[in-house]
Amino acid sequence: MTVVFMDRDGVINVNRDDYVKSAEEFELIPGVTHGLARLKRAGVPVIVISNQAGVASGVIPEEELHRINDLMFKAVRYSGGDIAAWYYCTHRRDEGCNCRKPETGLFLKAGSELGMDLSDAFLVGDAETDIEAGHRAGCKTVLVLTGRARAEDVDRWAVKPCYIAQNLPDAVDWILSNARM
Repeated sequence: MTVVFMDRDGVINVNRDDYVKSAEEFELIPGVTHGLARLKRAGVPVIVISNQAGVASGVIPEEELHRINDLMFKAVRYSGGDIAAWYYCTHRRDEGCNCRKPETGLFLKAGSELGMDLSDAFLVGDAETDIEAGHRAGCKTVLVLTGRARAEDVDRWAVKPCYIAQNLPDAVDWILSNARM
């Protein structure tokens, strides 16, 4: 079964250099809810995989992170989409965990807990670490240009995305045309 792993900041919501620290700072990227609704109608589950080092850095309390994500879930469902699950890593880069992207721990945990085969999975992200993690987990990878990375950045990356999309609706078009349904 096809599944889409998706980063949060820069893919679903506007990325901030100083972290999304409160529900009031959470802002959906235009077109995202339409794309997520299309995936739901196609029967493709979406699982959010997100690095959230702001928690370990003391910038955001974990309870506020949950409040932000509850807001995201509600906004997506209100618009006809769905997020099947959310996995996050709160570790800082220097902590050496196996869950912070580009590591694959969150993908493997989601696959195990949800009984999913990752061989027909896609990863949508906005940064090199997302693309590298998706590639290492065996996913087809899509870079969206609504977050941190620019198309010209990819030339310097060791691991290239399978597709570069302008935004999530563009990514969904490509995923649905390349998924085994």
